[in-house]
Formats: sequence, structure tokens, C-alpha cells
Amino acid sequence: MKALAIPRKRLLSIIGGSAGNLVEWYDWFAYAAFAIYFAPVFFPEADPTAQLLSAATIFAVGFVMRPIGAWAMGRFADTRGRKAGLTLSVALMFGGSLLIAVAPTYAQAGLAGPAILVAARIFQGLSLGGEYGASATYLSEMAPRAHRGFWASFQYLTLIGGQLCAIFVAILLQAVLTEAQLTAWGWRIPFVIGALLALGVYLLRRGLAETPSFENQAATRPLSTAKLLWREHRRESILVGLLSAGGGIGAYTYISYMQKYLFNSVGFDKATATNIIAVALLWFAAMQPIFGALADRFGRKPMLLLFGIGGAIAAVPTFLTLERVTSPVVATLVILVPITLQSGYTANNALVKAELFPAHIRGLGVALPYAIGNAIFGGTVEMVALWLKGQGVEHLFYVYVALVIGMAGVATLLLPETRERSLILED
Repeated sequence: MKALAIPRKRLLSIIGGSAGNLVEWYDWFAYAAFAIYFAPVFFPEADPTAQLLSAATIFAVGFVMRPIGAWAMGRFADTRGRKAGLTLSVALMFGGSLLIAVAPTYAQAGLAGPAILVAARIFQGLSLGGEYGASATYLSEMAPRAHRGFWASFQYLTLIGGQLCAIFVAILLQAVLTEAQLTAWGWRIPFVIGALLALGVYLLRRGLAETPSFENQAATRPLSTAKLLWREHRRESILVGLLSAGGGIGAYTYISYMQKYLFNSVGFDKATATNIIAVALLWFAAMQPIFGALADRFGRKPMLLLFGIGGAIAAVPTFLTLERVTSPVVATLVILVPITLQSGYTANNALVKAELFPAHIRGLGVALPYAIGNAIFGGTVEMVALWLKGQGVEHLFYVYVALVIGMAGVATLLLPETRERSLILED
């Protein structure tokens, strides 16, 4: 444990940045976790698959906004500071969650209800587009060089923690409310919780320390712009985008969409599907610091290749096996296989991206390519999966997931080993 000890001020900064990341992702994933309940009240004149598809389309709107948020707030974090970027992102998330909490249903306001959902997801998309780059950059710059993989893994550990909180809130509400109550009004509760937590984190983040990497930049540093990023860091940006595409489709397939797949395709009831995902998420969370520490010991690329190659091979067999599963225990064990492989990416991707770019453009370089890759592939997972199911060719989705993850594996082969060539110069 001594080897992992860091100064108290730096540790508190890592904890503060991580806590905010957890709350932001809780707010983001609460939408996915409760869509099975609120979809009928916003889209009543449709069958269950069409209702979920409509909710998934609005979910994807947030991803469309993430590249815009990444561009705007990536620049903001590079020019005004990582702390300022973190504070602004959580303020936007507060607004988005509050809007969902008070949105009128279709019966109450007609199309105005879904329109407010769209507006809320726009706020949340802008927020999360900036949050990823700001938090990944902040934690990577705050972590000590020798154990940067371990400490930076908390960026995704808290991301999973946010989803776990959303899932546990769902389990609790399922235990105390009937399905009719959840559909009528209970689905609003998690968004009220999210708005209050975001407000608390906003106050917390205002007291965080700034990173040495930002403070040590020369006053004459180049202005962080997308044009500069493309001109001077084109190769890195493309590879980060491809890596993010594979990582995004894997994460949203096995964590976000899997709950609906277990309910809508495999045949488990909603509560059982939620419980399975909760157990998988606990395992997933435990894997993050382990794979982060392994990256400190063996390098970042071996961990990313475990995901890019292993995840591509495992995708189709995982879904084909789940089609025939009737036991929740067996289903959970099957899902843990791709989840473990996914950890090779999730624990280390933010750090690798931060280590690829110099400080003056690091916030934008981490955020923008990631957001574009995620918007195209991660954000459309549920739309693609449900559309293919509706067309009667659901098996094509399994192949699609495998191919995009394999694309991330190819991108990894072209990346340098950033443990030895990191552009984060401060320790």
C-alpha cells in the first residue's frame, strides 16, 4: 500500500474529481435504467419494442450533442482550467436531470413531453461531452507517474459506480413500488435524486485544486482549437476515435442495452434483468483498479489488446449462448466474460488518450475524438439493436458488435506504448 501512497492534497483532488464523475454518470445512466418504465407514458401508441426504440432515439440525441460539448468544453478546460471545465459540466447535468424530473407526459402535454425529454438530453449530452475529457485529463494529470494506471482507472470505476447507483435505485424502487406506480410517477424519483447530487457536486468541485500540468503551461501556449488538433495531432485523433468507437459499443452493449436485451429478447422479467446487470456491474467495477495496476506493470497496450482482440472473438458466442439461457445465474456468468475483457479498455483508455496529447490541447484531444466515436457507435447501440430485432435479423447485431470492437483492436496495434512515451511530463 505504501507504493500507492500519494500526498493528501492530491488524493483529495482525485477523490473530488472521481465523486463528480460518479454523479454525472448516474444522471446519464438513470435514463437508460428507467426507460422501460417511462417509455409507455411518453410514447403510448406503440408496441413495447417501438416504445423502447423511441426512448432509445432520444437517448441517442445526447450522444449527438456530446461531440459539441466535447469541443466547447474541451477548449474551455484547456484555456480556463480543468477545474473550471469540471464545474461547468456538472452544472449542465443538473439542468438536464431537473428537466427530466419535471417533464409532462404525453397525456398531460402531448408532444411537448417528448420535446422536453429531447431538451434534457441535449443538456446532458453537452455536459457529458465535456465531463469525459475534463475528468480524464484531471485524474491523469493528478496521478503520480509510477501508479498512473491505477489512479486513473478511478475515472471509469466511478463511471461504473454511477451506473450501479442508477441500477440500485431501480432495484430499490422496484421493491417498494408496483410496476404501475413506477410507470405512472416513480420513474421521476431517480432524476430528482440526480439533480440534487449534481448540485452538491457543483459546490464540491468549486473547491478542487488545479492540476500542475495546466498551471505549468507557458503563457504563450497555442490556443486549443479543433483546427490545431487536426493539423498537429491528426493520427492520434483518428486512432482515439476508432478506439473509442469499439470501447463505446462494447460498454453500451453489455451494460446499457443488455438490460433491455435480457428482458425483450431472452425473456427475463424486468426485475431479474436489472439484478443481473447489477451483479455484472459490481464485477466490472472491481476489475478497474486491477487492470489499471496491470497496465502500470505490463504496459497500456497489452490491456487494450485484450479487449480489442478478445472482445471481438467473444461477442457473437456471448449472445448466441444467452439466447438459450433460462437461469439468471448462468446468464450472469456468461455476461461476465465480455465484461472482464472490456475492462482492459475501460480501466486504461482515458489515461492512454491523455498521455497521447500535450497539455495545451489535452482536454480537447481526449474529449473530441472520444465523443465522436461514441456518438456514432456507442450512442446508436440500442437503435441499431432494436431496429435489427424489428426486422427479424437480430443476429446481425452480434456480428456488428464484434466488427466494431475488432476495429478498436486494429487501432490499438497502431498506437505507441504510452507508459514509456507519455506526454504528461509532471509527476
